[in-house]
Amino acid sequence: MLRVDSSKPCQLIYAIAKHEYLGYVIEPHIVQLNPNGEFSLTYQRLFSNTATEFIHCIDETDLKLIKILEDIEQGNLIKRYYKKPIRPYEFFSKIFTEQMFDMFRPKIEKKVAEVLNALREKSIYLMSKEGYPAGRKLTIADEPASILFHFKRNETEIRYYPTIKYQGMKIEFMFRNAEIICNHPAWLLLDDVLYYFERDIEGKKLQPFLNKRYIAIPRSSEQSYMERFVAPLIEKHHVHAEGFTINTEKYDAVPVLKPIIVEGGTSQLQLYFKYSGYVFPAGDGRQVSVRIDHQGDDYIFHRIKRSVTWEKGRLQVLENLGLKAASSLFQNLEVVTDNEDTDHSLSILDWLNQNHDELTRQGFVIEQPEGNKRYLFGSSKIDLQVNEHNDWFDIYAVVFFGPYQVPFIELRNHILNKKKEFVLPSGEIAVIPEKWFSQYSNLLHFTDGSADLKLRKHHIGIINELAEGELATVTMNRKLQQLIDFDELEEIPTPVNFNGSLRSYQKAGYNWFHFLKKYHFGGCLADDMGLGKTIQTLALLQKNKEEAEARGSKTTSLLIMPTSLIYNWINEARKFTPQLRMMVHTGVMRYKSSEVFSNYDVVVTTYGISRIDIDLLKAFFFDYIILDESQNIKNPSSKSYQAVKQLKSQFKLILSGTPVENSVNDLWTQMSFINPGLLGSQQYFINEFVTPIEKKKDEDKARKLQAMIKPFVLRRTKEQVATELPPKTEHLFYCQMSDEQAEVYEKIKSEYRNELLQGLEDGTFAQSQIQILQGLTKLRQVANHPSMIDDEYEGDSGKFEDVVHTLTNVLDGGHKVLIFSQFVKQLSIYRDYLEKCDIKYAYLDGSTQNRGEVVKNFQEDEQTRVFLISIKAGGVGLNLTEADYVFILDPWWNPAIEQQAIDRTHRIGQTKNIFIYKFITKDTVEEKILALQQRKLSVARALITTEESFIKTLTAEDIREILK
Repeated sequence: MLRVDSSKPCQLIYAIAKHEYLGYVIEPHIVQLNPNGEFSLTYQRLFSNTATEFIHCIDETDLKLIKILEDIEQGNLIKRYYKKPIRPYEFFSKIFTEQMFDMFRPKIEKKVAEVLNALREKSIYLMSKEGYPAGRKLTIADEPASILFHFKRNETEIRYYPTIKYQGMKIEFMFRNAEIICNHPAWLLLDDVLYYFERDIEGKKLQPFLNKRYIAIPRSSEQSYMERFVAPLIEKHHVHAEGFTINTEKYDAVPVLKPIIVEGGTSQLQLYFKYSGYVFPAGDGRQVSVRIDHQGDDYIFHRIKRSVTWEKGRLQVLENLGLKAASSLFQNLEVVTDNEDTDHSLSILDWLNQNHDELTRQGFVIEQPEGNKRYLFGSSKIDLQVNEHNDWFDIYAVVFFGPYQVPFIELRNHILNKKKEFVLPSGEIAVIPEKWFSQYSNLLHFTDGSADLKLRKHHIGIINELAEGELATVTMNRKLQQLIDFDELEEIPTPVNFNGSLRSYQKAGYNWFHFLKKYHFGGCLADDMGLGKTIQTLALLQKNKEEAEARGSKTTSLLIMPTSLIYNWINEARKFTPQLRMMVHTGVMRYKSSEVFSNYDVVVTTYGISRIDIDLLKAFFFDYIILDESQNIKNPSSKSYQAVKQLKSQFKLILSGTPVENSVNDLWTQMSFINPGLLGSQQYFINEFVTPIEKKKDEDKARKLQAMIKPFVLRRTKEQVATELPPKTEHLFYCQMSDEQAEVYEKIKSEYRNELLQGLEDGTFAQSQIQILQGLTKLRQVANHPSMIDDEYEGDSGKFEDVVHTLTNVLDGGHKVLIFSQFVKQLSIYRDYLEKCDIKYAYLDGSTQNRGEVVKNFQEDEQTRVFLISIKAGGVGLNLTEADYVFILDPWWNPAIEQQAIDRTHRIGQTKNIFIYKFITKDTVEEKILALQQRKLSVARALITTEESFIKTLTAEDIREILK
């Protein structure tokens, strides 16, 4: 065969060829043209790699079609299924089987049909028996042909045959050498025309009739033939019948839902449609469904037209309400849920009740599931009426299940024991909604268990949460309503003998103390560091003294604090409340009797002394007991907690900027001190709140806990209250690693990943937290600069280059900059750089002795414009308002620590706008830290304040994500 010369005239044609083993295929060929423009005998098969030579005579569509047809070229097909090298002739004669044909042919037909649909404007030929591609020219029919199937039934047999119509004319195709080119969908070659069909007809339905007038089925086989062949055919195609009846019927449909209850498993819902007396499952996609009615000798086929679009719309309604397909095989539905603790066996009934009113409105009918249990389907709600008494609330509650009313107290054991099925007086079963278990378990746990629902006054948070929730209708009197809306605090005049003035937020804190006093609640003032917890407390104690004196009595309060704070408290009291008589009960010379206490307004002591002198202190009844830095009692087994809980007083307060240091569990002792019983027993608190919040990231439990403690915890951050501060702007700078840096990073990541993932597999993950911290720290260092872990490293660091470039721009603009890092080693890299460039800087880390001098120098010397600070050394006690730029070189696990760094410059006295630049190395653990910070539970973000505790909250999944 001569090769086609691409520099001379040639043409691309598509040849339909009958392969000896594979059936009809299509091949693209380029054919050389004679000088007179006719085909020559020179041609070649085209492939993607040879097509480019003929680009002048083929277009984009041709290139796509050549690629498609290449996949079904015999050599490529063989390679895909037979890995050893073999010649096609040998493969087909020795290895190829009928089963292989059945596997190959559908794939070939898919491609053939795709190509035929794109060939209308192309040149198509039938390959000659000798293999010449331009054998006979073919055309594709202009429009689809239609098929009508005929059945003629008489006493002895049923005759069956098809007729074909094209452009309104009947086509004779029997005994005319017609060929089925493609079976699915059918393409028929007849008299050099390629016909395709308007319905999804299979070629094999036509194949028998290419050389046969009809098929005859004896009467003895007709019943199974009618069911298996005729009925499906009537569903999909036009059928003309003689000797039996086909009725086309149209009805309005009703969507029906039927639960399938799987005890201990995942229950599902069947959706089907009733068209008059006919029932069809959802999702089979049939436009027409057929049912056979066999009466005597007659067959009646009911051809029911289905409203497919409407049916899909009904399914969509269910999906929008929270259902999903249970599997791709079956059309059953199940509830979409993320909560693994949900009881999946009844969740579908829960869903039906929850959406009952909407389903009814949309016309759905609900059927009872199989079995003896009769379920009540209907919406459910609770009405709560709350009445206030001196120390408790009386709660009258009624539950409505559909038309039935039940006293709420009857559900107590069901809700506390998570039993979902409640038997109604009628014998029907009401399914208690899943949400009620979390919503009301606190209420029922803390009620006293008597026949009436009684709740201690300090559980006002639970009432508040119910009033704000959507599940119950809560009614209460106006006085109680005011207690619920305690955000509107009563304005209390400041003490007459208070020197100075309270800022507006401090005055709000002072008013809040009086709200607590009025209702006999204990409270926790948890304002940010530096917002004046001491001043607000002194104002309260001074007011307390003045009110007692006005009544002709006197009171003594007790203040307990760490030793280091005593000097500060005494100083502040001298300054703001000089009339408060303060007694410091510390040191070896302290009094051994409590009688002397009544001569003073306030007794000040330490946690240590309170443990030693507990017998002395508990013998005196104080007015207020106030714990400063109350996280000192966070451990319930500590002697400090055991001691303070024995003390007696009329009111209790605690002060702490960080009531939760390591775990949500820290809250329990502090809250139990100020309001005993508020959070239940410690074990209950761990099971109900600590474990779900910390281990399972349960945001619902976190919200519930916050609702319970909200009335008794007042926390304001600097951002909320210091509105006089100028704005601060945060920028994230994403830095690209240099190639050498990326290489070092990947190497270390692989080493740690293999070790840690092994730990995840064999269960030693829990013991490997130190190793996790080490590994993550090392990766963070490399993300900054590999020379932090390798003195020999001589390559670049992408972040270092970016920081230096940004620093130059900032300094050129005449600004002062604080540069924070967690790593002293990193600061020394920048020190070297600043010294080399002759840039004056200040430096502070844990070993710096003369902190005051260093700070003064930076604040006052205009030439010193860069301050390098290690986060641990610079987190507290620095006032650096001269700086207006903050560079954070590495992100910390805990955003609160980052905040403290920023607060060095963004504090009272600052007049300039502050710009914070965080430098993050892309595709490293730093980026993952940021993502984790965002993802972590909001309550954990607010509460967790140490690096180690953050590592403790990392799950195996988090670690996998970080080491991806």
